[in-house]
Amino acid sequence: MVTRRRMLALGAAGLGALAVGDRGRVASLPVRPLAQGRPAARPVKRKRVPSGPRPGVMPPPNAPVPARTDAIHRVHDLFPTAPPNAIALTIDDGPQPEWTPKMLDLLAEFDVKATFSLIGIQVKQFPKLAERIVQGGHQLCNHTMTHPLDIASLSRKRVDREITEAHDRIGEATGIAPKFFRSPGGAWSHAVFHSAARHGMMPIDWDIDPRDWARPGTGHIKRAMLKAKGGDILLCHDGGGDRSETIKALRKVIPELKKRGLTFVSL
Repeated sequence: MVTRRRMLALGAAGLGALAVGDRGRVASLPVRPLAQGRPAARPVKRKRVPSGPRPGVMPPPNAPVPARTDAIHRVHDLFPTAPPNAIALTIDDGPQPEWTPKMLDLLAEFDVKATFSLIGIQVKQFPKLAERIVQGGHQLCNHTMTHPLDIASLSRKRVDREITEAHDRIGEATGIAPKFFRSPGGAWSHAVFHSAARHGMMPIDWDIDPRDWARPGTGHIKRAMLKAKGGDILLCHDGGGDRSETIKALRKVIPELKKRGLTFVSL
């Protein structure tokens, strides 16, 4: 079977692309201590600041992380102490006004937390949906501004612009700075890894790709995803086209995987 990775690699070969595979928390500002010996005139009642994301507030930049030369595609590569039966569901290419709400409703029904890889232009157009993803307790991942499938062959400047603009849009809409980055089509290059690290994001890939982006049929998607085992990262989509097959398949797959003892975790 020609996999999505293989198709992308073949399509980008003439461009010199390197295809190797397709939590955010607002940082707290340091509290400045009072100068010693300076008495307070009277107790001050401070206004309580709610914890969690603040929509519309862009968080401070993430601390840089060391640049990797490969993308993470196993849960335990990120969290070595995670339970052996842990699996992660990742949802790419949204937010999208028709399918993202249906995906969120489905995940809520089965009490599953997922990781959503968001495209910047989609967040710009549908910021309330991005906010709803966070309110549902799901994790965010940067998936570039415009989803260029030839990203591995782009200049360092263009790559950094794609990642930076998406990072800013997601932060402005949700108050969350993404901790993860997924490259479109799983195409990676030194420039991509470097820019992701500069923004404090870990590069992530996947183990199970049911090719739902190609609409191969609900049965095909279901069979592919039921091959999941502990530690796998699963790839699905809520954007980029009609995702009715994906929704139907997940309605069957999620309870079946849970029945097998697998536990869904967000990255």
